[in-house]
Amino acid sequence: MAIYNAGIVCALVALCMVVPTLATVYTVGDTNGWVTNYDYTTWTSGKTFVVGDSLVFNYASGHTVDEVSSSDYSTCTVGNSLSSDSSGATTIPLKTAGTRYFICGIVGHCGSGMKVAVTVAKASTTTPAAGTPSTSTSTTPTTTTPTATTATTTSKNSSSGTILSPIVAVLAMTWFAFSLLVLS
Repeated sequence: MAIYNAGIVCALVALCMVVPTLATVYTVGDTNGWVTNYDYTTWTSGKTFVVGDSLVFNYASGHTVDEVSSSDYSTCTVGNSLSSDSSGATTIPLKTAGTRYFICGIVGHCGSGMKVAVTVAKASTTTPAAGTPSTSTSTTPTTTTPTATTATTTSKNSSSGTILSPIVAVLAMTWFAFSLLVLS
């Protein structure tokens, strides 16, 4: 019986180690979505984007999600996009490290705040503790051709619960393992 309980505890500990490595789906702008007159720089602050995460852009007709170069992002130049989508629900997988730049390709919308730059870090096998600043080196923007996929269903994904879920899972698994040890 003791060996069985030890096996369960080991399995739970292994599961707890995997939970923090799950990819995060970020809904750009959270409940506001992809709109004009919104500060996406504030939205990205405090978030750590890593390879394997994805961005979901939810927006009304009359808008687009265009991935552009750094210079086109800075000057809000439309017409030179690396990729573009106007479906209303665009999912961008973050497959490589570097900075990615997105604007709305409708003239005037980028100048009205409809632009976001996301710095993507390499995925790591360990996650820094909450509140611990991560050290990173300067990365060069990549020039690979991005792939955009269109979501077939729209769901509300909140990026605010990103840290809470792994912590809750670890606490639940720890409590369960402790209960097994006490009861045996």
